Amino acid sequence: MPTYQEFAALARKRFQENQASAARQSGEFFFTEHARYKMQQYRLSEQKVKGIVRRPRREEKGIAPRTVAVMQPSSTKKEQGKETWKQEIWVMYREKAKKGMPGEREKRIISAWRYPGVSPERDPVPADIWRELEENAILEPEN
Repeated sequence: MPTYQEFAALARKRFQENQASAARQSGEFFFTEHARYKMQQYRLSEQKVKGIVRRPRREEKGIAPRTVAVMQPSSTKKEQGKETWKQEIWVMYREKAKKGMPGEREKRIISAWRYPGVSPERDPVPADIWRELEENAILEPEN
């Protein structure tokens, strides 16, 4: 039977190996510990998450500052010529400059989750409200 010190040393070594493997970057993507935990919870692979970020079906502004949330349905079905689905996979990320590499960007995956059903699209701001804000110089007009 190993002593406590031997057990602690093995546990520390295992922990450091896990930390090193989790910290590795995957090209233009960096996965936070929270994202890895959620991917495991919802049984999502790195490849699946990367695919959603690269080819989203829908993209919205994230709820956290400077983030983007993207979605793809988990599987689709055609009913009467219309595509339907029962579950969506969402990924929230933030794009930022890579450290030590000017001009290169990395996508920091913050979280990933499955949404049961079809999520409602956010209501866009009506055109007359945009016009009013631009006329009163509250917002600069978009080019």
